[in-house]
Amino acid sequence: MWLNVWLLLVALIPVALSTNPGVKVKLTEKGLEYGRQLGIATMQEKLKSITIPDMSGTEKVLHIGKVKYSFSNMKIEKVGLPQSAVEVVKGSGVRLSVGNAYISISGNWKVKFLHAVKDSGSFDLHVNGITITTTIDIKSDETGRPAVSSVNCAATVGSASIKFHGGASWLPNLFRKFIDKALRNKMQQQICPLVADVVSELNSQLKTVNVIAKVDQYAEIEYSMVSSPEVSNSSIDLGLKGEFYNSGKHQEPPFSPAAFADLPAQTNSMLCIGMSAFTINSAAFVYHSAGALSLYITDDMIPKGSPFRLNTKTFGLFVPQVAKQFPGLLMKLLVKTTKIPVITFKSNNATVQASVAVTAYAIQPNATLSPLFVLNLDAGISASMFISGMRVVGEVTLSQMVLTLRESYVGDFQVKALDSIFQMVVKAIIIPKVNAQLAKGYPLPTFGKMQLINTQLQLMKDYMLIGTDVQFTH
Repeated sequence: MWLNVWLLLVALIPVALSTNPGVKVKLTEKGLEYGRQLGIATMQEKLKSITIPDMSGTEKVLHIGKVKYSFSNMKIEKVGLPQSAVEVVKGSGVRLSVGNAYISISGNWKVKFLHAVKDSGSFDLHVNGITITTTIDIKSDETGRPAVSSVNCAATVGSASIKFHGGASWLPNLFRKFIDKALRNKMQQQICPLVADVVSELNSQLKTVNVIAKVDQYAEIEYSMVSSPEVSNSSIDLGLKGEFYNSGKHQEPPFSPAAFADLPAQTNSMLCIGMSAFTINSAAFVYHSAGALSLYITDDMIPKGSPFRLNTKTFGLFVPQVAKQFPGLLMKLLVKTTKIPVITFKSNNATVQASVAVTAYAIQPNATLSPLFVLNLDAGISASMFISGMRVVGEVTLSQMVLTLRESYVGDFQVKALDSIFQMVVKAIIIPKVNAQLAKGYPLPTFGKMQLINTQLQLMKDYMLIGTDVQFTH
């Protein structure tokens, strides 16, 4: 059932004009070797399905005359592909070669001679020295996903040995060279069409490439190719768009991806994925634009054991006008980003700069809201990134916070007096809410039933580097 899954990883030849990618993927020598193993296992199973049609004919045999023969019920008993190799073909795709392969076949034989004499038996055919070479051509289909086809396939069948059993087996032995050649030709004619079928079947798997991956109700991420693969002696590098968009609406952010550094060589991983700060910042743009980076905070969200309550009595201790003008009322806070948060990656460090407006309301007995004041809250946030399954997840902690007064409806007051309150609000309510969303993560580029194992994530300058092995399940 295995397909040449390594091909799926190098198959994304783009149709778009070249631009800087937001995500880079490197398929290493280790990854190519793993793919070769899976591909050969698939080809071996497919070769077992070769059907050899019945053969019949007439041959002249010295002292006997014309002998009519037929060979039927031929089936593949064993296939061996002991030697194989895969190499990249710059600007095209990959080349797969198989050498010293062998196939064992069994079947039945019948002969008729001297007009009335008949005999039959079985035979075993062992074919050695089979070689197969094919180039896999990779293009893009109308959906932006890759499509593959086999070109320049060549197959040769070396030597064959046949043993006849039962009856007058000496008779077909008299023209065994002809039989050997005919059977080898029949097999040789079927190998390349079978290889083409195997490659063509990959297209159904390629349809599962998540060129557009849904994240949640607000966002999706695009992983289409933006440039041709860069082929070196030891790896293949792919450039993906790696950009978040509002679900169903592709609006470009007011910034573009910068030139992406080459991913470092990783000999211990099959696959390396570089996720740029641009990708994460495009997510911030999407959620900010959708109004998703906002939160209403009410008193029932404050920890029960906290001496601070979200009401005018508590706030009146720091801003006396609040308690005087709106005595005995509960309050509500609206926290909303005023700018697109900016994520920065440095070596072993990720930070977020967020600017939000905090609007405080008094809740009147009839449920109407009376505005009290609006604060600017500028926060410096430390971020950690992880891989969970096939998703990137995150976690943040507050590093620093600066409050300033934007507008007051109750008169001037010293904002610094509210620092401790809002430190608690941010740490106890806002940060846990943000982390709950970040824990859901967003999908990595994938296809089929792909799993990541032995995964490591490292923060680099301007991107995060994911080194991983891959595994495919049935």
